[in-house]
Amino acid sequence: MTPLPERPAERSDVPFWGYEDLALFVGSVLPALAIASIFVRQFHFPNGGIQTTVFQCTLYVLLLGILYLLIARRYGKPFWRSLGWKFEYSHHWLYVFIGPPLAIGLAALAASLHAPANPTIQNLITDRNSLIAVIFFGALAGPAFEELVFRGFLQPLFQKSLPAILAILLAAGLFALLHGPGFNWAWQSMLVVGLAGLVMGYVRHRAGSTAAAALVHIGYNATLFAGSLLQRSV
Repeated sequence: MTPLPERPAERSDVPFWGYEDLALFVGSVLPALAIASIFVRQFHFPNGGIQTTVFQCTLYVLLLGILYLLIARRYGKPFWRSLGWKFEYSHHWLYVFIGPPLAIGLAALAASLHAPANPTIQNLITDRNSLIAVIFFGALAGPAFEELVFRGFLQPLFQKSLPAILAILLAAGLFALLHGPGFNWAWQSMLVVGLAGLVMGYVRHRAGSTAAAALVHIGYNATLFAGSLLQRSV
């Protein structure tokens, strides 16, 4: 297996956290789910799309808080920079343009594999407000959080003990598993998500920036949402 080339940027972002921190983060998921669920039940929402979006945002904010405690409070290190959220590379905004062709290519692959349709997004969007909420979360907030976790926190940790290509593969595999329930565990859809995760992981490795991977992710998701909305209008 040919190893991935080392990115030219200085290795100032080698992770100082370990697998104990990963265990603490994973252990916080169930309590965060319970708290988010209790929080959402305190309010009345006009439709399921907004309720689901508020629940997801609440959960991600709680988990981001846990990640902050692990990185910034436990070790006294800068949170965003430690997770690679930086734009210190040339033409950084160009990374957002990788997402659309990636989404189109993987959508074509999904169609060729006869991946089952995913009605989740369609079911959540019932009016203009739910449309805005779902697009905000799915095309912006969700990608940013997921990249901080998978390419900012997990992938560098795995790379401490594994070759870069294996660390990218492992993070992409876990990324696909996260989306498994939304696709009813259809292998075709999970394969496509995993391949997208591989591209984002490679971008993270080469650019040395989680923000670069997030730009790819945002462009990717935004294109999928645009395609979904076009299908609704036909």
